Amino acid sequence: MASTQKQKKAAPARAKVRPAGFPTRQQVMDFITESDTPAGKREIAKAFGLKGQEKIALKALLKDMADEGLLDIGPARAFHKMGGVPKVTVLRIVDVDDTTLIATPERWEAEGQPAPRIRVVERGKRGALTIGDRILARTEEAGKGWLAHPMKKLAKATEMLLGVVEEMADGKLWLRPVDKRIRKDTPISDIGTAKKGDLVLAEPTARPPRISARVTDILGDPFAPRSFSLIAIHKHGIPHVFPEAVEEEAVIASKLPLHEDKREDLRHLPIVAIDPVDARDHDDAVWAAPDEDPANEGGFKAIVAIADVSYYVRPGSALDREARKRGNSVYFPDLVVPMLPHQLSSDMCSLRAGQDRAAMACHLVIDAKGNVKSFRFSRAIIRVAAVLAYENAQAAIDGDQDNELLEPALKPLWACWALLRKAREKRDPLALDLPERRVVLDEWGKIVSVAVRERLDAHMLIEDYMIAANVAAAKALEAKKAPVMYRVHETPGRDKLVALKEYLATFDIDFALGQVIRPSTFNQLIKKVGESEEKEQIMTQILRSQTQAYYAPQNMGHFGLALGSYAHFTSPIRRYADLLVHRALVGAYDLELPAPKDRAIPDRSSLSQEDYENMGRVGEMISGHERRAMEAERETIDRYVAAFLSAHVGEVVKARITGVQNFGFFATVEGLGGDGLVPVSTLGAEHFFFDEAGKALQGVESGDRYTVGQRLELRLAEADPINGALRFELPDNPAPRGSPLKRDRTRPKIHRGRPTNIRHIGSSRGKHKKR
Repeated sequence: MASTQKQKKAAPARAKVRPAGFPTRQQVMDFITESDTPAGKREIAKAFGLKGQEKIALKALLKDMADEGLLDIGPARAFHKMGGVPKVTVLRIVDVDDTTLIATPERWEAEGQPAPRIRVVERGKRGALTIGDRILARTEEAGKGWLAHPMKKLAKATEMLLGVVEEMADGKLWLRPVDKRIRKDTPISDIGTAKKGDLVLAEPTARPPRISARVTDILGDPFAPRSFSLIAIHKHGIPHVFPEAVEEEAVIASKLPLHEDKREDLRHLPIVAIDPVDARDHDDAVWAAPDEDPANEGGFKAIVAIADVSYYVRPGSALDREARKRGNSVYFPDLVVPMLPHQLSSDMCSLRAGQDRAAMACHLVIDAKGNVKSFRFSRAIIRVAAVLAYENAQAAIDGDQDNELLEPALKPLWACWALLRKAREKRDPLALDLPERRVVLDEWGKIVSVAVRERLDAHMLIEDYMIAANVAAAKALEAKKAPVMYRVHETPGRDKLVALKEYLATFDIDFALGQVIRPSTFNQLIKKVGESEEKEQIMTQILRSQTQAYYAPQNMGHFGLALGSYAHFTSPIRRYADLLVHRALVGAYDLELPAPKDRAIPDRSSLSQEDYENMGRVGEMISGHERRAMEAERETIDRYVAAFLSAHVGEVVKARITGVQNFGFFATVEGLGGDGLVPVSTLGAEHFFFDEAGKALQGVESGDRYTVGQRLELRLAEADPINGALRFELPDNPAPRGSPLKRDRTRPKIHRGRPTNIRHIGSSRGKHKKR
């Protein structure tokens, strides 16, 4: 046995001196529970002064305690109390409860016990953490639960890998990533029951540089219908399965009475919904008629009716928590991940033709100059006369298609819009008419075409009615000094404006930095360009100079729309921000309806105190969810485009350069989209200068110049649907036609870093102009 003296020498690190002799179970438990650092066998032995055979006995004791359910073993073979959490440990954020982030231990091996849900206490700037993040945290028990105090945000190196199983000629299996930014395949150490060609989730094992992958989930055939969307859903961690409790609450909520006697009855009006032909839900409808008030001669009355989602999705409900967690619906070419269950999003909250629906109505009075003179909001009951596709509404107005609603509904809408357009032109918002891609699929999920969406007057009409209603909502809440979840778009920052000035100088276009920057400033630039070949690339560069819009309870204005107050009100089915604005209007204007008789549904539909207190935090969260959705949607379209082009590998296509770097330039197929790389190593043996300001590569000997916006013909060398990547070559380079899915691993790799035939000249063009 160890001597008392030895124990005293080992004890100074402990606040309490341990007694002589081999420790009891309780003493070991106390030491592990109180330890501020991970307590493994070595630390326990050192604390109690154990040596030799005593360490062997300790190992047996710890095993017995683990078998008895007293202890659990965590990372680095550190012990902790079974059902407890180490004082300092690695957590992964997995959920949001109202505005509180919820985390679980990254490793949890307590057999028969679920991993604890730990509330994360954020300090300082909030919103820095989100679902999927890993943190090193200090934990503590609080009541019947646990709290975590973040110490450090950790790298996402241990995130799940998403890819396709590939078998090489030597029989070895590799995981091919679906993310085109990841250029390295990972060897598979444990394939489980997956097969070659399966789309799988895997966890990284071992340590760099010898990381391998262990397959944990099989997602199926990567080319099956909807797989491209599933790739994005899993990659970005988008919640896509509703918990059973949420689905059940949606059914109960959908049966709430409309309270027709307490709502404004608008069923006699020919209100119409005008939406995309492929719209899955309809949350807005419009109506207009000449104003009969002599004081407003030449003016109009208009109604923008929006689905009354706040009546069904109430603060504190399971539906509300799930909607906040999602933040918005995500729209893919083949499916929608809705913010709300289908019972609401595509049924009771969808404004279907000929059916009574609950609505929040924005009543507008518009004068002959297009200015909104007054507005009011009411909870109403409506019956949409028709749901029209943009193309059909436009065809009716143009006289190309008969429609019984032309006279009573469509013509007044267009006449009123002519006034709204006057006000818009006077305001002169940012006018960047850039093409939007639309993927068309057949009933089996196969690609029929990829085309640019046509921009019609019908699109702009609905857009202007929605903007008018959104402005009215913000101003109505400001009038009552009620909280507003603003849609904020700030003025571009100086750094981006300097970069834009340098870029425009390459086209001999002056851009003064000292002027007051307004949307009209950029519109004047676009007018100067006219219909020249460079117009689209300059508009793209102007778009890149803009700040990203976000949600916040502080009003910073909307630069792009040239508006001082702006809030999203018109899409509460698919945006959580709009739902908060609806709730605020209900409270500010006393629009509450009788409480539901079913106690499963909260009494009130107005903004709760918790909503009010957490507006800033929620704004940060839903802004992040919006960016996540945009990235997932864009990547999915890129995959569909690559799949569509995979049948054309080896062909010469018309392309446009979209970006230039020192290692090559990116180009997109005209009319389709999807960026692909032309490596500088394939441009020939001569040296190239990289002109950073002009965003161009220029050959030293030939003078050949490749610059952003330039149109040229390229050969499609590779189209990879799995990660949405394309690769191009110049047409005069020999390139064999081949399948994009059979990659040749013997093909020479493109070296990373600066290519040997590149000279970087920074922001100066003049240095090599005459070379």
